[in-house]
Amino acid sequence: MKMITAIIRPHALELVREAIHEIGVAGLTVTEVKGYGRQKGHSEIYRGAEYTVNFQPKIKLELVVGDDDVEKTINVISTTANTGKIGDGKIFVSPLESIVRIRTGETGEDAI
Repeated sequence: MKMITAIIRPHALELVREAIHEIGVAGLTVTEVKGYGRQKGHSEIYRGAEYTVNFQPKIKLELVVGDDDVEKTINVISTTANTGKIGDGKIFVSPLESIVRIRTGETGEDAI
């Protein structure tokens, strides 16, 4: 089992959600976050004053999949969220030791 964490642009959220639903990934956690990478920040002018925006709004997706579904999930997220411009995001994959479904007590891949 793997935990996939993806940082994407906010406008790509609904497209990615639909795409991963189509391949059978059932659960998804979404968090609104701010951050920067190579994109750094940018300057904006508001009411005649220039200011720097250091953190960009992003969406953090977290999903748990079985080992067999990791590659296709990564491919779906990366192709759906790709605009070809700096700031498209990143995908991180981490191993999971165990999962427990609280309601039923199921463990492992049965709990996904």
